[in-house]
Amino acid sequence: MPPIRGLIAGRRRRTAVIAALVTCPAILTGHNIASAGGAPTPSVPAPHLVWSRCVPGSEFDCATAKVPLDYNDPGGRTIELAIVKRRATDPGRRIGTLFFNPGGPGGPGTVQMPQNYETFPSEVRERFDIVSWDPRGVGSSTAVNCFPNPEEAADWSANHAAGFPVGEKERAAFIAAYKDLSRRCEQHAPGLLRHVSTADTARDLDQLRRAVGDRQLTYQGISYGTILGATYANMFPDKVRAMVLDSNWDPQAWTNHASDDEPRLTSFLRMGSDRSAAATVDQFLTLCGSTSTGRCAFSAGGPEATREKFDQLMQRLRKHPVGTWTYAGTVADVVNSLYVVHPGWTQLAGRLQDLWQGRIPEPPAFPSAPAVPDPNPYVGEEQGAAVLCGDSPNPRDPGVYHALEKASATRAGDAGRFWTWATEGCASWPATAANGYSGPWNKPTAHPVLVVGTRYDPSTPYSASQAMAEELANARLLTLEGHGHTALLNPSRCIKDHESRYLIDGTLPPVGTTCRQDTPPFSAPKPTGGVTTGGGWMAGILA
Repeated sequence: MPPIRGLIAGRRRRTAVIAALVTCPAILTGHNIASAGGAPTPSVPAPHLVWSRCVPGSEFDCATAKVPLDYNDPGGRTIELAIVKRRATDPGRRIGTLFFNPGGPGGPGTVQMPQNYETFPSEVRERFDIVSWDPRGVGSSTAVNCFPNPEEAADWSANHAAGFPVGEKERAAFIAAYKDLSRRCEQHAPGLLRHVSTADTARDLDQLRRAVGDRQLTYQGISYGTILGATYANMFPDKVRAMVLDSNWDPQAWTNHASDDEPRLTSFLRMGSDRSAAATVDQFLTLCGSTSTGRCAFSAGGPEATREKFDQLMQRLRKHPVGTWTYAGTVADVVNSLYVVHPGWTQLAGRLQDLWQGRIPEPPAFPSAPAVPDPNPYVGEEQGAAVLCGDSPNPRDPGVYHALEKASATRAGDAGRFWTWATEGCASWPATAANGYSGPWNKPTAHPVLVVGTRYDPSTPYSASQAMAEELANARLLTLEGHGHTALLNPSRCIKDHESRYLIDGTLPPVGTTCRQDTPPFSAPKPTGGVTTGGGWMAGILA
């Protein structure tokens, strides 16, 4: 993906073809997110889904669902959700529907599920229809779009630093750009911004469950999709049949412990994304330096020498960019490229070696477009921001981000700068969720939840998966001793076997189970038939 430009850093790797409101608009400075125990959601009829082939010759079916903008006003305005389905390949043994969220927030499921369909275990593809959708506010659903045309959106993106700002002048321009984005969103999407929360999407998900006729929900969410799953599990605990949460957000970090106080740290610094990314960068350099240049082009013949080479390259780029490859843009590319080990790590090493030799690298290759009506919907930064900034508290004073950056850089180096500025746009965001959810997270569910965490993850730290397993009332942690963001996109036959048994018949792995990836970094990859793409808006942002 090209260098990311800021807010919600993870948008960059979300898709290959594409690449993370109110009637009285006002800037809301508090995060008054409703907690459980409030008035129940009024009953709403399930949507009627009319499925048809997405495009001629496609193996995927598409439909559109209408749902209320505000579930507290079910007779009011409706919005549309774009949905995609791949039918079970063994219909005679079909169990039901597996709903999939690809992360973000802001990941368009109608694109990413078809792109990543082959990464689901074959046993799961046989037994389940796999369904995904563009969440409200995103992609081909009723979407947040704060620009009148694509040209203005492109101009806005080009007018501030890629990755994060460096120096006082860039910081001022960066902050001004996101204030401008907030003003534009307040003008262009005043009725939508307060109604794109994770809790709103959880309500949509329950409506989709009802629409396909499943008595209980079978679900898999990666990255941001884990906080969506946890929200659903606590809003609709009796409806959980099976739920796989892969590469998790810590619910307490997401909500700032449901506090009404001004947050001291950003969402990602609370979660520890900076430290986890730094540890993953160190793994990349260590493993690269431990192999030959034939396996890792950036190797300097040893781990220490390779780390020193990387530091020298970053210092050089601060003063002398290579074409458009600045220091900050390169750091963003490094973090984003660590999401998918194969081919991401090998390709990243090649780009770093090009920069070391003063050559402009070739940009990462994108997978082919899936056979859906719109394989390249608009997914501007404002779509993920509307969810993240509306749901998850971040400092409202733009002036604190530079100090937070320095503190994070002390503990996490270059990756700390990247993750600090990833949510600066929330400082001026004009809306908070009208009907959000901030806990509790321990409501007993009808069936247990399977939580999957990867040891070295550049976005969602392993500690966040541990926290998710501890927060939920009945969950089992499955550990991937490996690298990258999500086990789905960094295959482990061991993980897939446990997930398949759990999704099909409810069998959990034994307590303390660990798995390894099929193919370690910088070794010859084994063909898997899967498509490697990012894991959502923060897929690389966020989260």
